[in-house]
Amino acid sequence: MGKHSYRFVEEYTGLVGFGLDRETDECSITYYVQKFADDDLMKALRSRMSDSDIEALADMLIRIMKKYLTEDEYHTLFLKDQEENT
Repeated sequence: MGKHSYRFVEEYTGLVGFGLDRETDECSITYYVQKFADDDLMKALRSRMSDSDIEALADMLIRIMKKYLTEDEYHTLFLKDQEENT
């Protein structure tokens, strides 16, 4: 089995939309990001995206991770290169 999981998008049955409340926003952003990361969708998008769009998306993702993840969380949760200490 791979290191990555995308179960939320398969199991979530609630509202997908933004602006109603924080909980719905959190679920919706998880849903959107997991849908966006789908291999078939990314295959269609990546060759069509401009260099500036690729750079802008990468910059945003990196900025968010730097802002909200510790160094250990970055390695454990994103890079998946450390064992989780739970």
